[in-house]
Amino acid sequence: MNGEAQKPVDKTAAEDNGSERVLPASHDLSPGRRDDLFSTAANAVGDVAYRWNINSDHIHWAEGAQAMLGVHKAEDMSSDSALRSRVLCQNGSSRLDAFTGATVADNGAGVPYELEYQLKDDTGALRWYEDRGRWYAGADGKPEIAIGVLRSIDERRGQAERIERLKTFDELTGLLNRKHLMGAIEETLGHTVRTKSSGAFLLLAVDNLTLINDAHGFDVADEVIVGIGKRLRGLARRTDAVGRYSGNKFGLVLRNCSKERLIAVTERLLASVRDQVIQTSRGPVATTVSAGCVSLPAHAQTVEHALSHAEEALTAAKQMYRDSYVMYTPSREREQMRRHNLNVADELVAALNQRRICLAYQPIVSSVTGDVMMHECLIRLEQPDGSIAAAGNFVPIAEKLGLIGLLDFRAMELTMETLRNRPDVTLSLNVSGRTTSDHMWLDTLVAQLRADRTLASRLIVEITETVALHEIAGSAEFVTTLRDLGCQVAIDDFGAGYTSFRNLKTIEVDLVKIDGSFVQDLVTNKDNQFFVRTLVELAHNFNLPIVAEWVGNAEEVAMLRDFGVEYLQGFFLGEPVLQLPAANMRGALANKRA
Repeated sequence: MNGEAQKPVDKTAAEDNGSERVLPASHDLSPGRRDDLFSTAANAVGDVAYRWNINSDHIHWAEGAQAMLGVHKAEDMSSDSALRSRVLCQNGSSRLDAFTGATVADNGAGVPYELEYQLKDDTGALRWYEDRGRWYAGADGKPEIAIGVLRSIDERRGQAERIERLKTFDELTGLLNRKHLMGAIEETLGHTVRTKSSGAFLLLAVDNLTLINDAHGFDVADEVIVGIGKRLRGLARRTDAVGRYSGNKFGLVLRNCSKERLIAVTERLLASVRDQVIQTSRGPVATTVSAGCVSLPAHAQTVEHALSHAEEALTAAKQMYRDSYVMYTPSREREQMRRHNLNVADELVAALNQRRICLAYQPIVSSVTGDVMMHECLIRLEQPDGSIAAAGNFVPIAEKLGLIGLLDFRAMELTMETLRNRPDVTLSLNVSGRTTSDHMWLDTLVAQLRADRTLASRLIVEITETVALHEIAGSAEFVTTLRDLGCQVAIDDFGAGYTSFRNLKTIEVDLVKIDGSFVQDLVTNKDNQFFVRTLVELAHNFNLPIVAEWVGNAEEVAMLRDFGVEYLQGFFLGEPVLQLPAANMRGALANKRA
């Protein structure tokens, strides 16, 4: 030993390179270096360390404190008393109160503390800080020294406040969000009961938001929504509640509002939007709103009833024309229909779960030979008592309530199962308009057809003319996908939509089915005869074979054959049956010819 002080050695590094390495002075952990190391580490992560002598009320700050606190004069932050006028603690107490009011005694290791408070900088702005550290007691057991770290948490607090605000308010408009709008309806219903007064709920929707999106873009549409929200809020009283119900819908809850006043308020709200354009970043935009109105509690005693009745009235208003409103009025027939629809929906769900959805097969015959060429698959519902319900009893309700996709999926499964079990038949499957854009339905069908290529040539998929022409591009893609797999595609209800040569050419189907309403009374109705001949000529111009539906007698069979219709379908030729015949029928028209 030569008597020189030994410097700390980094053993890990020494082992790596086979020699001893002396640590830099800044990493020295000897007592004299600890404070500097503490300050250096705090500064490295953007914090500021401090030592506070509580008895002398002197605060020693590490480098960077003035910039973090936004204080230009060092004396304004050299003591707690100097900072006191700038600090706003959440509970109204001071930083010192957090120490002197502590119930924990210092046993020699110090007592930890953690505070959050705001501090006013030299510009008058409030900044949020997190203050963490330990205080140490003097000989009398009272706090004497505090050593801590100050961290700016403006961003964190701002995010927390934004999250908290979003729990109550809509992010775009600043109005109440849907949850708290519903809470306002509930409060108003309670108020009307307690005070024996009346209130109202209005549901308003922007009429032409889709057109605004297409013409100006979503940003401008958002500006329109914000502008309408401001107008509604400007017209509302202090006791009223205004909120955003959904994308283009607003809700307004009114207290102490009679029916007469409700009409006046609604007309004023509509006029405020109609009579003055909304200024946006791309110029003025004109728009209107429609409204559904419900009196509380006269026509709605619960929040759920208020919302459903307002939706119903709004739907009726939008069906009339733009810039209109409808006052909800109870209707026994409407309530009975609603209950019936809900009962049917429950039965549909139960039938799907219990595998009581089935198919009936109706033959489609050749007008020339009378042979059965294919069968249309018609969906049926087996009721718990064993009776069978036709599609007309539940499909319209399923479409209205959004359950049609489930029925289409089950019908597709049953059709594919029949094709696998009966290699001698060709089947035609109907799909709804919603299903033509259902990628899961199409992907499932594609997967099954690719697994067994022999099925595609015996499958025809029917889409209605109105659906096919509603979105030409989407329908054409749907049809192309099926035809590329080897399926055929038919347009059902041909003549009921807006057929044109261009549309038929774009969609490229394989078969057309003339809407049955034009076949009814064909023999005696000259207009129907002219229309059917025209449709046949139109289809034949594209080399498309034709099926005539609802064929009801031998005279119609003869006339349709003379018009050039290739295939016939109707109860006269064969009713739908739950079990396919053992083999394709031959000569179905043998004893039914004119």
